[in-house]
Amino acid sequence: MAMRTIGQYPTIIKDKVENFHGNQLVLIYWQGRFLEGSIKAFPLAPEMPFGAIASDIIPAIYKIEPDFELLDFNKTEVIWEIDGKVVTPDFSKSLKDNGVGHKSFIKLITPTLTGKIGA
Repeated sequence: MAMRTIGQYPTIIKDKVENFHGNQLVLIYWQGRFLEGSIKAFPLAPEMPFGAIASDIIPAIYKIEPDFELLDFNKTEVIWEIDGKVVTPDFSKSLKDNGVGHKSFIKLITPTLTGKIGA
């Protein structure tokens, strides 16, 4: 049986940085969380201070987690990963200055806070 094609199928990439109006897509995940355990994506300004992730974004998405009340970024052991590399972010510097780019993946690891995993 003969087949006809409609031609070249266009590839349309909708998550290009140009489509975020000056922002960049940033993925955030607190490892080991089950109530809000999925990776979250946010359109964030590259100039936003990294500290806003700790002060504004993490509380907004993870406040229902059992360990959230124990999470103190000044006292809790926290390991940060950006795109698979362990880093010590400077909270006063921008996301861009901390190496966060479009579609960067930020992982928060808290070895002493085990949440439901340790229950």
